[in-house]
Amino acid sequence: MVEVICDTSFLINLATKRIKNIDNLAVEIGTISFVVPEVVKTELLKLNTISEKKYDIEKTLDFIKNLKTIQLSGSFADKELLEYAKSNKSIIGTMDKELKKQIKNVGGSILSFSNDKIILES
Repeated sequence: MVEVICDTSFLINLATKRIKNIDNLAVEIGTISFVVPEVVKTELLKLNTISEKKYDIEKTLDFIKNLKTIQLSGSFADKELLEYAKSNKSIIGTMDKELKKQIKNVGGSILSFSNDKIILES
């Protein structure tokens, strides 16, 4: 089982967009388990107070109820995900260009979206 540690933007896309290749990922990468760090869940709860984002955030919070969570906390999700990637050589799900670059620099891999498909970057 391949665990993908998800950031906030990745989870919002995963929960609210139709992903064309979601069923083929297991064939390409292996069985995937999306994991939600506590710091990301906290970020989502803060974003839920913004009225323009409320619908997408509530949909995302509902989506993550059945996902595994990990005790990865702190005040800034990107920093925590980068530290996790450094020590665990894991796959991080993100849309953030700067975070992608930093994760690649420490030897981590990235799942992202392109044209409504999930892609693996390493």
